[in-house]
Amino acid sequence: MALTGTTTDSRGVQASSSRNGFALQKPLRICHLGKFYPPAAGGIETHVQTLARTQAELGAKVQVICVNHLDARGRDVTWQVLGRTSMRRECDAGVDLLRCGRWGNLARLDLCPAVFTVLRRLSPENTDVLHLHTPNPTMLLALAVLSPRLPLVVTHHSDVIRQRFLGKLIRPFEHRVYSQASRVLTTSPCYANGSELLHDYQDRVEPLPLGIDLEPFLHPSAAAFEAAARWRNCFGWPIWLSVGRLIYYKGLSTGLKALRHVPGTYVIIGTGPLRAKLEAEAKSLGVADRVAWLGELPREELVGAYHAATALWFPSCARSEGFGLVQVEAMASGCPVINTAIPHSGVPWVSRHEETGLTIPVGDSDALAEAARRLHEDEELRRHLGQQARQRAIEQFSARRMAEKSLRIYAAVLASNRSGKAL
Repeated sequence: MALTGTTTDSRGVQASSSRNGFALQKPLRICHLGKFYPPAAGGIETHVQTLARTQAELGAKVQVICVNHLDARGRDVTWQVLGRTSMRRECDAGVDLLRCGRWGNLARLDLCPAVFTVLRRLSPENTDVLHLHTPNPTMLLALAVLSPRLPLVVTHHSDVIRQRFLGKLIRPFEHRVYSQASRVLTTSPCYANGSELLHDYQDRVEPLPLGIDLEPFLHPSAAAFEAAARWRNCFGWPIWLSVGRLIYYKGLSTGLKALRHVPGTYVIIGTGPLRAKLEAEAKSLGVADRVAWLGELPREELVGAYHAATALWFPSCARSEGFGLVQVEAMASGCPVINTAIPHSGVPWVSRHEETGLTIPVGDSDALAEAARRLHEDEELRRHLGQQARQRAIEQFSARRMAEKSLRIYAAVLASNRSGKAL
């Protein structure tokens, strides 16, 4: 990258400007603590990979420490109590990746002694900033016990909602770690107001909206266009799409109930522990013949699905859904979103009602069906919302925008630590 000058922004970050916009003058050494890492599915996993890769592209030295979700045969054992894995080191697009082996899983807590050994090796000599992504009981407990003397930033993706026992168990550890954090980042401006935990840390809360690599969705490859045509030929019109893990807070039961009252096919991309239960519900509702369970798909096939769909159905039903990255993928593809008005969640903030899609009450299958019929029958509305969605994705949710802001936050934290000022 050819450098053309050096600037210092209002937050005190020295960066080199170029025709490409931004590059670090002195590489920051960043360590992300994630739950898992792709190919593991999930919004936090995807976010950590995108942020880490983009920070590396901007000149940072980035490593990620997470739990290995694949056993020796390459099988995903995320949900298996006795699913044992081993430690693996990898390099992912300039990111040093360490997947720690685990012994098993107890109440969604990965038993992973190796994490303690790895975290003890982190010090100011090899790491500038530690960035924890929560909910993440394994890493949270390790940090609470070890209390490494490093500047700490936490991204609070969501509260622990349904796992009440686990939530009560880790709450003291959350307070211990969050009280040591220099910044607590939320994925949208509205999430902190509804979080009991974050009320105690308002002085260090700052929003950092999630971003993605928009290019594959804005400008699909030939393979993605071929996939879109194939989906249309296979499923006809309309196509209602849901993307994500098959878990409770995705609210897919609401989608299955709504399908009774709308034409078309409900295409569900993703895997998870509720697959059998949801299939049984579809059968009992009499819509099984109009539901396509596609599991995980390659990127080109996924992009094709967004471009073939009439709308993305995003009927999430709890604040465990704090943002919804797949909404951004759909929006960048020009696909309108039907989401839910989850109180104090970023979901309806990401895709706005009557601007980039339609928002319905949580759990209201009749309202979902009505919104779907409206988009199906009004081509002009569908086209307008799709165009607005694409523009909002470009303006607000690019990976580069997110990564550049994160580096400014780190630099402000480091400057404050050096000067000894209160945060």
